[in-house]
Amino acid sequence: MGTNMSEAIRQLSQERGLSEELIQKTIEDMLLAAYRKRFGTDENAIVRFDDDDQVAILSRKKVVEHDDVYNPVDEIDLFEARELNPDADVGDEMLVPIDAAREFNRQSVQLAKQTAHQSIREIQKDSLYSEFKDKVGEIIVGYYQREKNGAIYVNLGKIEGVLPKKNQSSRETYHLNDRIKTLIKEVNKSSSGLQIVLSRTDPEFVRAIFELEVPEVYDKTVEIHKIVREAGYRTKLAVYSNRDDVDPVGACVGLKGVRIQAVIKELEGEKIDILKYDPDPRRFIKNALSPANVRDVIVLSEKSKKALAVVSDLQLSLAIGKQGLNVRLANKLTDWMIDVKTESQFAEMDIAAESRRAVSELFGDDVTEELSRISELPGVDPEVAQALLDNDIDYIEDFLELTQEELDAMKNISVQQLEALRNLIDDSVEIVEDEDQQDFDDVDEGDEASDEEGIAEEVECPECHVIFALDMADSSGSTINCPNCGTVLELSYGDEEGEQEE
Repeated sequence: MGTNMSEAIRQLSQERGLSEELIQKTIEDMLLAAYRKRFGTDENAIVRFDDDDQVAILSRKKVVEHDDVYNPVDEIDLFEARELNPDADVGDEMLVPIDAAREFNRQSVQLAKQTAHQSIREIQKDSLYSEFKDKVGEIIVGYYQREKNGAIYVNLGKIEGVLPKKNQSSRETYHLNDRIKTLIKEVNKSSSGLQIVLSRTDPEFVRAIFELEVPEVYDKTVEIHKIVREAGYRTKLAVYSNRDDVDPVGACVGLKGVRIQAVIKELEGEKIDILKYDPDPRRFIKNALSPANVRDVIVLSEKSKKALAVVSDLQLSLAIGKQGLNVRLANKLTDWMIDVKTESQFAEMDIAAESRRAVSELFGDDVTEELSRISELPGVDPEVAQALLDNDIDYIEDFLELTQEELDAMKNISVQQLEALRNLIDDSVEIVEDEDQQDFDDVDEGDEASDEEGIAEEVECPECHVIFALDMADSSGSTINCPNCGTVLELSYGDEEGEQEE
C-alpha cells in the first residue's frame, strides 16, 4: 500500500496536539491489527514510512517451488517471486507488498479503525496526564460549562475539569460561561479516562493567589510559613522575610492595601489575617490570635503543646471569634492547643507548680510557691516520687508524719533514697504551721495557764482553824498571816507534790 499521508498526519497532529511520531506509531498499530485479523498473525508483517510519509505494509515470505507452497501467508512460489525480483531463487526471503484495498476485508478495516481510535485516546490521555501532572498546585483558568449533582464541570481547553461541591466556597455562585480561576488539586488517570480535580477551598489556592499578586512571595523574598483556612469565612497565614529590610506583612498587604484587596476580591470577600511568623511559640501564639490584643501567653506544657492566652475582658470575644473560629484557626496555625482566658479568670485558676513559676517570671512577681505534693519538689527523683505514690504517699506532710517502722515497710524504695528525699525537703521546703492550728494551740496554752493560775492551794490556821488561800502570801513568799486571827505562818514546799508545811 502506498498512500501519501503526510498532510493527514500533520492535520491530525495539530487537531489533537500529538506529535507526528506518535501518529505514525498509531497508523503502524492499526495496519498490523488489520493484517493480523486477515491472516491470523502479524509476525511476518512490516510497516514502513518513507521520507514523504508514504506508508506501506510488507509481508516477509520464503521463496519455494511452485508445487511446495503450503502456507501462502509466509511462502511464495518461485514464479511470483521472480515477477517481483528477477534475481529471486528458491530458499530466499523477500518482502512482498500487500495491497490493503484488495487484501483487507471489511472486518479487518473495522478492527483497524477501532484500534486507531483506541490508540489515539490512550496517547492523548498519557500526553494530558504528563502535562497536567506537573501543574498540580498551580492556578488554571477555565469556563463554567455545566453542573451535575452539585459538581461544576469546567472547560479547560484541551480537557474538562471537575470542581466538586466540597471544593466550592459557600460565598460563590456561577452561571454558564462564567470565568473560573481554580487550583489543580488532583490529576487521576483511570481506564475510563483522565480526571482533573479542581478546588477553590484549599489553602494552597490562597498561596497561589498571593504568588500571583505579591512579587516578593513569588521570588521567595517573603515566604509563607503556613496557611489555615475555613473557606468562605476566614483565612490566616503566617509569613516571614528572608531579608531584614523587607517587612513580610507590609509586602503582602501592599501600598494602601491594594495587594490584599485583590486577594480578598478573588475570594469573594473572605476575611484574611496576615501575621508575622515567630519561632518563639509565645510570640507566635500572640500573633496568631490577631486581630485580638493578647496581654500574655503562658506555656502550660511544652511536651503536649498546651498554652494559655490572657486577654482583657473586652478582647475575649474577639480572640475567640464567632463560634470559636479565630482561636480554632490559631490552634491549627501554631500547632498548639490554646486556651483563652480573661485576666480575672486567670487570677482564679489553680495552675500547677511549674506553670506558677513561669507565670511568676513572666509577670515579675516575687511569688513564693506553695508545695504540697512530693512530685512538685524541685529536683526530686521521679522514680522516688512514683514509688511513694505506689505506697499511697502523695503529700509532703504525709511523708514527714511517717514512723520509722512505716518507712522500713515501704516497697521499691531504698533507705538512701528516703534519706535523700528528706534532705531535699529540708533544703527546699519551709514548713509553715497553719494559722488556724497556731491559734488553736495558743488557746490551749492560754487555757492551761488560766487553769494553773486558777488552782490555788488552801491552808488551815492551826490556831483558829480558818481555811484560806495561799495567794495572800507576803512579798517574801515564805510567810503568811491568818486573815482571821493574825497568826504568822511559815510556809515550806515538798519536793514530790508541793506539800505545804507550817
